[in-house]
Amino acid sequence: MSSTMAETKPDGNNVEVAYTPSSRERIPGGIAVAAFLAAFVGTFTLAVVNVFTVASKDFNAWVHGVGKLWMPGAAGIGPYSGKETLALIGWLGGWIVLHFVLRKKDLEVGRWFVAFLVGLGIATTLIWPPVYEHLAELIKGH
Repeated sequence: MSSTMAETKPDGNNVEVAYTPSSRERIPGGIAVAAFLAAFVGTFTLAVVNVFTVASKDFNAWVHGVGKLWMPGAAGIGPYSGKETLALIGWLGGWIVLHFVLRKKDLEVGRWFVAFLVGLGIATTLIWPPVYEHLAELIKGH
């Protein structure tokens, strides 16, 4: 279905413009919000696991064991393999759950993107050595 309309140019002449309205349905913003929040969940998982691996030798050994379950060369990179594995599980699991929860909701993507950026900033700060080392000491009780 093609429609036409007259558009006035700055010089005062009318020009006929043809356009076709989109027949596609609007995609709900919840789909994008689910992706943003899942990325935050993965990053925040990495940050929290990082703090607790510094705070607890037992947890550190367990995280390393998680990485060794499937990652080739995990012994060479230590517990980082498990940290990344848990972050991957948090991201992918979060995305699956959030996609099904939010996929039909029409959320305002701009606001959620700002919330994502704030959360990403917090998670990134938690991965910074002076911060995670201090938090680990608080958890240990020293």
